Order: sequence, then structure tokens, then C-alpha cells
Amino acid sequence: MYPRPIFCPPRCVVRDRFVPRVVPYIHPVINVNRTHIVNVPRHIYQPLTQNVVIDPGYPRRCCW
Repeated sequence: MYPRPIFCPPRCVVRDRFVPRVVPYIHPVINVNRTHIVNVPRHIYQPLTQNVVIDPGYPRRCCW
């Protein structure tokens, strides 16, 4: 005859399984178009005409 069986406490066996699930992450992006104004010198020359009379003065002696 067989001996009487001994029953042990049950063991818990866990089989984990992972199923992918898509979770949307929204990242807002702000595009900024900037216009920078840069001062660039533009040299403009304005012509000015003057009439100048040169007076040698009164002659003191004769040209010879």
C-alpha cells in the first residue's frame, strides 16, 4: 500500500503578457518667422556749384 499523500500549498505561477497600445503624445510646435530691419547707410552726394570771383587787387606797378 502507498503512503498517504501530502498536499503542499499551491504555488502561484504568473505568466505576464504585454500588448502594445498606442498612446498619442501631442507636441505643439510654433514656427515664428521674424524679419529683422538692419540699417544700411546710403551715401548721397548732392552737387553744389559755386561761382567764385578772384580779384587780384589793384596793380601796384606796371606789368613790365
